[in-house]
Amino acid sequence: MPLEKQSGLEGVVAAATRLSRVDGEAGKLILAGYAVEEIAPRASFEEMTHLLWYGSLPNARELKDMAVDLASRRYLPLVTLALLREAARNAVPAMDALRMATGTLSLGRTESPDEQARTLVASFPTIVGAYQRLSSGQEPLEPRADLSHAQYCLHQMFDGEVGKERARGLETYLNTVCDHGLNASTFAALHGGAPGPALDMVFEIGTPERAEQVILSKLARGERLMGFGHRIYRVRDPRADVLGAAAERFYATEGNRELYALARAVEKVALRVLAEKKPERRLDTNVEFYTALLLHGLGIRKELFTPTFAIGRVLGWTAHCLEQLRDGRLIRPESEYIGP
Repeated sequence: MPLEKQSGLEGVVAAATRLSRVDGEAGKLILAGYAVEEIAPRASFEEMTHLLWYGSLPNARELKDMAVDLASRRYLPLVTLALLREAARNAVPAMDALRMATGTLSLGRTESPDEQARTLVASFPTIVGAYQRLSSGQEPLEPRADLSHAQYCLHQMFDGEVGKERARGLETYLNTVCDHGLNASTFAALHGGAPGPALDMVFEIGTPERAEQVILSKLARGERLMGFGHRIYRVRDPRADVLGAAAERFYATEGNRELYALARAVEKVALRVLAEKKPERRLDTNVEFYTALLLHGLGIRKELFTPTFAIGRVLGWTAHCLEQLRDGRLIRPESEYIGP
């Protein structure tokens, strides 16, 4: 009996998970039982880590143990640092450097899957921060164990003390993107996000008065408006609301307030024009639009947007791996042969 083909596996249920539920029709994202808008702005990343790995928010002792253990795993093997130096000398893209460095973390270590997951989550900020500094001709900073995960990420990139609002802004982002169902980056190690181009459009527009003209020109040329529309969400991406609120809070006290006002004006015009020109489709603001605005405000360079995403999403990647290991069955889809 021939198997039914579903292009891109769309609509095919391949696994059961307790980690997240994406409801594209209603515009809802549930992370291990909590709505993203409820938990992402409030929880620490360490709390989110315990929630996804073990199914519940930690008590005070569990939280302390989690924080201490992750902090103890921030050091990189010498071979990892050597690889990052060579990658920087060759101007390797930051995401490729992160991918290559990740493969060296297990050298000389014998760890259980749970320990491997902890090492990955703990090490990603060190790798990204070290590579940014090496690419700029600076030496990597020594890891510190006295900072929270979000504070440590920013410290590794920028050195110095990290302000409360900056740390909360990044922590909200990491929590928001930590998992999103069995999407491409979880299922096949590919990520399709576009926060960099979303910000490029805002800079290209420059002033609110030019927004409609530039957006209409892009649509006339058949270009996509980055930061709007989503393959799953048929209404507004709930993560956009979370990060929009985080950006508003951050820019109220820090960052370029004029840029924030420009981005909001561009969003307003883009939503109106898209509704007029493409009424048959719901093209609402997605997570990438406010990702770009928030990460730029935090001082993170555009080429590090996707590696910073990975610092958050590695939690979900490892949680799915651990979940599937417990289930004990490989995901093995079929393919349709159309050759001779």
